[in-house]
Amino acid sequence: MTPDEIIRTFVEHHHRLGHSDAPESSLVPPPGDPVLFTTSGMHPLTPYLLGRPHPGGRRLVNVQRCLRTTDLDEVGDRTHLTVFQMLGSWSLGDYDIATSLRWGFDLLTDGYGIAPGKLHATVFGGDDHGLGPDETARATWTTLGVPVEALGADNWWSNGPTGPCGPDSEIFVWTGDDPPTGTPSGDDRWVEVWNHVQMRHHRHPDGRLTPLPLSSIDTGMGLERLEMVLRGDRSVFTGDGLRPWVGAVGDRWGLRGADLRVVADHLRSAVVVLGDGVRPGATGRGYVLRRLLRRALTVLWRDDPTRSLDELPLTGFDDTLRRFRQPVQPGPLRAVLRDEEHRFRGLLRRGRPLVERVRARGPLTEPDYHWLHDTHGLPRDLVDALLADAG
Repeated sequence: MTPDEIIRTFVEHHHRLGHSDAPESSLVPPPGDPVLFTTSGMHPLTPYLLGRPHPGGRRLVNVQRCLRTTDLDEVGDRTHLTVFQMLGSWSLGDYDIATSLRWGFDLLTDGYGIAPGKLHATVFGGDDHGLGPDETARATWTTLGVPVEALGADNWWSNGPTGPCGPDSEIFVWTGDDPPTGTPSGDDRWVEVWNHVQMRHHRHPDGRLTPLPLSSIDTGMGLERLEMVLRGDRSVFTGDGLRPWVGAVGDRWGLRGADLRVVADHLRSAVVVLGDGVRPGATGRGYVLRRLLRRALTVLWRDDPTRSLDELPLTGFDDTLRRFRQPVQPGPLRAVLRDEEHRFRGLLRRGRPLVERVRARGPLTEPDYHWLHDTHGLPRDLVDALLADAG
């Protein structure tokens, strides 16, 4: 299946079950929201999970672009992405977890053709704070013939230290060449594709849990990872949405392995962030975008400082903007990349002798890092990159 076919299958399945389309949100949350970026499909729906009636009704479905800064340091492996698409469905005080899991099983096996014997589930097994195990989810999977593993904190979902939260059930698909064996917690050939969360509690700043006005279901499934599983691959970077960037970066600059994945991911992610109106800056969202671009450029210039983002064709820009449903022209976005690249080259020219001068006195200390940042605008990750280049 292509990504477009995967999305259509997901949405039509939920339409048949009475779900309405929830509008997709920008990566940039509305004013007053404390988070930098939309991190999950449920984030824009938080007010409705807290009890406000949704104009679309109590059953919803959508596709939401997401960005997770918590995964930045993991990007470079075969499965993590900075920006990705989340297929989501919601029951706002309507059906229960057993119904959600049964419908999910039907979609995975009948809609996507995954053999039932390649599925494994995990459920919340309780904790030391008096929260009991999720017996309903366990019984549902057992009835469906899917093996279950009960875990603790790994099967408790929240969008932050406070707010809606609850036990979840994660669905894994076997990606090994051999017959399925072991459990998800002990064998990484089990790849998580879908999470069904029971939004039943609200966590307060002091750690207390109180019941939400509605007991809701929030599910999320990463498009790129599901595509990987359906292809029978072990890397999201072979998928249709990543291929234009992987091809362009690999063909022009000869990068391979983790370096290729970092540059392809960061450039693609930068285009999506730019497409939602963010521009490089020294703080907040602008700094996240700047960090993505500078990390990509640092990898590119490690072997050849003459490489330039201007060498990239616009085909990757066009493809990404279409897939993420952003009606933006690619030309102005590439101009922003050109300006940021020029700025970074200038910063490197000024920063390298400063870092070398400080380093000559010995290993850098915390005051050294603060001085380089506060006085000369050199952030820690850039200083570390310059130190690494100097050997």
